[in-house]
This record gives sequence, C-alpha cells and structure tokens, in this order.
Amino acid sequence: MKKLLLILFVIIISGCKNTENNYEFTIKFWHFWSEPNQKQALLYLVENFEKENNCKVELTELSWNDGKTKLITAFSSDVQPDVLELGSDWIAQFSSTNVLMDLTNDSINFDDYLDYSLPPVRWNNRYYAVPWIVDTRVLFYNKKLMKDAGLPDIPPTNYSELIEFADIINQPDNNIYGFGANGQDPHRLYKKVLPIIWSNGGDILDATGSPRINSITNIDAINIYLQLSRCGIIETQRQLDSYFSQGKIGFVFSGAWLLEKIKNENPNLDFGVALVPAISGKKEHGTSFLGAEYLAISKKTSKKELALKLVKYLSDGNNALTLAKKFPEAGFPADKKYSNSTELLSDNYKKVFAEQLKYAKATPVHPRWLDIQECLESKITSTLYNQMDVYSALNSAQIEVLQLLNNK
Repeated sequence: MKKLLLILFVIIISGCKNTENNYEFTIKFWHFWSEPNQKQALLYLVENFEKENNCKVELTELSWNDGKTKLITAFSSDVQPDVLELGSDWIAQFSSTNVLMDLTNDSINFDDYLDYSLPPVRWNNRYYAVPWIVDTRVLFYNKKLMKDAGLPDIPPTNYSELIEFADIINQPDNNIYGFGANGQDPHRLYKKVLPIIWSNGGDILDATGSPRINSITNIDAINIYLQLSRCGIIETQRQLDSYFSQGKIGFVFSGAWLLEKIKNENPNLDFGVALVPAISGKKEHGTSFLGAEYLAISKKTSKKELALKLVKYLSDGNNALTLAKKFPEAGFPADKKYSNSTELLSDNYKKVFAEQLKYAKATPVHPRWLDIQECLESKITSTLYNQMDVYSALNSAQIEVLQLLNNK
C-alpha cells in the first residue's frame, strides 16, 4: 500500500511540473491590446501558443497614456516582463538604454518584414525588436455634408482644396464642423502635424539628429494646420471620432478604428476614405503617419528561448494576419508575404489604407524622441489657442529641444 501511494505521489508531482504555477514554464507578456475584441483576438493566439509549447503566458494590459511610465518603472525596479509590445516611437528610448535583448543574431530573418517597418528596430546597426503590425491614418470625409454644401463628390486631393471645402461646410452654429483638429491631445497631435510637415518637404530632425524645427517649410506646414483648425473644431481624437461618426464633421484624419466605430454606432453614415492630401506644387501624394507595433524581449529575461518563440510566433505573418482579420483596427501584418492579403484588401476601405502605407513615414529614430514630441506638441497647442504665433512657437521649440539634447 505504501509503495502504491509513493507511486501515485510521484505521478502527481510529475503531472504538476509544467503547470502555470511552475515559474520555469511561465512567461510574462505586457501588451496594449486592451479593448474587448482586441483581447479576445490576442488571447486566441496566446492560447494556441501555450498548447504548442506546454507553457503559460501571463498577460498584462497597458494603456498608451501611461504604459511607457510603467515599463520604465518596471525596468528600473528589475520586475520587467519577458516580452513587451512597443510603439514605433518608443523603441529607441529603450534600445539605447541597454534594457532590450539584441536580436541581431537570433535566427530572425528581418528581410521578411516590410522595409519601412525596420528603421525603428535598429540602434547602432543592431536589431532590438521585431515588426508585428503596421497601419496608418487616412482622410475620412462625409459625403452628405459635401453634397449639402454644393461640393463635388470627389474628396480633396491637396491641402488648399481641403481648407476650401472645410470652410464651406463649416457651420459651428448648427453643430456642423468642416474639419476636426486635434488640440491638447498628448501623443496624438504630433501624428497630425508631422504628415503636413513631411508632405511639405520638412522634418523635425536632420540626418545628424540635430533639430530643424523652426525651418520655413515647417512654419508653412503648421500654418496649414492652423488654417484647417479655424475651419472646424479643436478636440481630442476620441471626441473627433465620435463627432464624425455622428455626421457632424466634414473631414478628419483618423485610423481604421473609426471604421469599426461607424459600423457599430452609425452604419448608415454616408462617408468615404481617401489618401492624405498633397501640398500643391509638391509631390502627387501626401505623406501620412506610419503607426506600427513591435515585439521586444527584456535583456534580463531568464527564459530567452521561450520568449524568442513567442515573439516569432506572434510576428509570424499568418498569425499576424489572424489578428488583423479578427479586428480590423489592428492594421496589416508587417511580414511582407502577408501584408497584401486578399482577405484584408477585399474591403474597399482597407484598400485605401494599404495604398496610403506606400506613402507613410515613421517618426525619427532618436532616444529622446518622446521628449522632443512633448515639446513640439506643447508649442503647437499654444498656436491653436492663440497664445503664440507659429514663428515664435517653433523658434521656442527649437531652443528648448537644443537645450534638451545638449543636456543628455
């Protein structure tokens, strides 16, 4: 009897070896997919990974508002996750501080990923993250408001037309607005002004990483954004999306999440999506903001092999495609073989997003970019609310960013 009990005890202990309570087979993944449909789609992939690898993936949700602070605190306190999701404009700050694992020689073929998705993952000619999902912003336009205003049913192709059309539609007394401009909206305002700067041939940093914020081309670009803001309403992105969905805004720059919002809240809205306008006399197309999600591994992880497996699994084009099909706002796989999936491009709206990705650009790869961005947004906000003129605001930003970069 004692021998039988001993055998049973050994069997039970052996069976418990790979449970989620055994640290050896548990991996921590911090991510930003917090909406219900996003969580469900991610969980579907994670559960499959757990079954295939006989492990447990411990998920922790972050928000874009305070996620960076939580990650910095985690790394400082040495309680960082094994795998983490990062936005394209965050990677340089983390890779430059030596907290991410160097993935250059870890059997990941970076040639498999879209060329424009790769600059953010490089630091000092090494790779510190893997592209996962890419997306961009396009111009949403209200067909009914255009028709009611006597405008042609073709969306504006340049910023001069956009300003003209928005001004004609704008009737603030009737709660109808020509254009939706982002105001004091942290981490979002710069995504609306940078495309105009880029389309105008400007940039925030030059090839050496030095600021060129107060250039004439940048001043002209911000003046265009100011003109647009005077032809509509200044609000947060969330509120602008709501107003557009309600049929109150003629034009707004937004992402694929707005498609889903309209589908759920106002499916009869007569609207369209178009490429970002060009600057008259410049290129034939406008440049948009490239949004992308990346996967990185903590340098201090004790589970490198399993962490690498998870990163490869999630960034695999077929799995990224599964994610994109389960919720449209995910965007497109960064894997070249799956980025132009016919399943995604069967949607006419998504076709426009895919076309705009050809003319999209990521933020400068700089370890202090988030600080530079914060300064830029602060100064542009002051122009939107008539606290400073554009020339003074950008000169002030130039001085502050120079001081910031000189005090490393």
